[in-house]
Amino acid sequence: MYTGKLVFSQVMDHLPLHTFRRDVARYQGERYVKQFRCLDQYLVMAFAQLTYRESLRDIAVCLRAHQSKLYHMGIRSEAVARSTLSKANEKRDWHIYADFAHALIRIARPLYADEDLGLELDNTVYALDASTVDLCLSVFPWALFRSTKSAVKLHTLLDLRGNIPTFIHISNGKLHDVNILDILLPEAGAFYIMDRGYVDFKRLFKLHTAGAFFVIRAKSNTKYRRRYSRSVDKSSGLRCDQTIVLTGVNTANGYPQPIRRIKYHDQQTGKTFNFLTNNFTIPALTVAGLYRYRWQVELFFKWIKQHLRIKSFFGTSENAVKTQIWIAISAYVLVAIVRKRLNINADLYTILQVLSLTLFEKTPLNQLLTGTLYRIEECNMSNQLNLFDNLTGH
Repeated sequence: MYTGKLVFSQVMDHLPLHTFRRDVARYQGERYVKQFRCLDQYLVMAFAQLTYRESLRDIAVCLRAHQSKLYHMGIRSEAVARSTLSKANEKRDWHIYADFAHALIRIARPLYADEDLGLELDNTVYALDASTVDLCLSVFPWALFRSTKSAVKLHTLLDLRGNIPTFIHISNGKLHDVNILDILLPEAGAFYIMDRGYVDFKRLFKLHTAGAFFVIRAKSNTKYRRRYSRSVDKSSGLRCDQTIVLTGVNTANGYPQPIRRIKYHDQQTGKTFNFLTNNFTIPALTVAGLYRYRWQVELFFKWIKQHLRIKSFFGTSENAVKTQIWIAISAYVLVAIVRKRLNINADLYTILQVLSLTLFEKTPLNQLLTGTLYRIEECNMSNQLNLFDNLTGH
């Protein structure tokens, strides 16, 4: 019988704790702290994410029932009181957990760098989008969105090889999606896939001058003049492949160089799309295929809202909300790291379901997640929950 570490501890062994301690020191997270350390706070909040706890009271009651195991989980505090955890979430700088999440992202991305997108393309491909989490105005007045409600918005840049979020900005609901292009640092040679909400030709031209490529849906009122047309195979769904120049009063000044316009008809849905890109070398059909993968970022939002605690919050202050979101993201990335390091074929949903029920067991993690000890029956699930498989639909 295996008498080693708890499953929870085995998962947390993949954390770069030296990096975490450096982040804590940078923001003086443990100044005047005597017992409940930042690492204790992180482990408790990560436990809450992995086991779908619903409130601070729920967390405290659950951990109290396993109080003798707290030390073996890495939690040095003798007990976790609801008020102690609440105060830590309210007071300790959320930047500690944001920086740590980014450190985990830097570990995860190389592990998934060789993932196949199904396209003959070696470039890094990102999908950029935003998702709004509605909040109660009377409870979260600092996140004012409209006159009757509050909201926070998650602006996310998703690396489509592995569906790893590489950039996340948390704002109130009022910040328009396109403003994130002012914050984003473009990566030369990378593709950025965006929806029509990011059409701002002055900002897109900055991407272009930085050496990055974009694929974006054109708005219906975009004014342009055709300069050149290439032949296309209309049986593939392509309708045209053109070089155009913008002729609008503001757009011509904002983007003074030629741009490529591709029109594509999706025979499965019956919809026709107009794409704009600054890349003139890849095949037109690859441009349409790239945009199809933009749907992955929407699946990412749907997935984390369903399976992580980022819709109901354990605290009401801005610091507590951002702390919870960043720890949720780091838990997601940590499980992705474990999945790759242990060479687990199961999808992320299955891994999290198994972990949620076995964190206090002492089964070796690789046996637990590869099904050596028992067989996890596959359930008929929507592809929307299988984030680590290539998207085949539209």
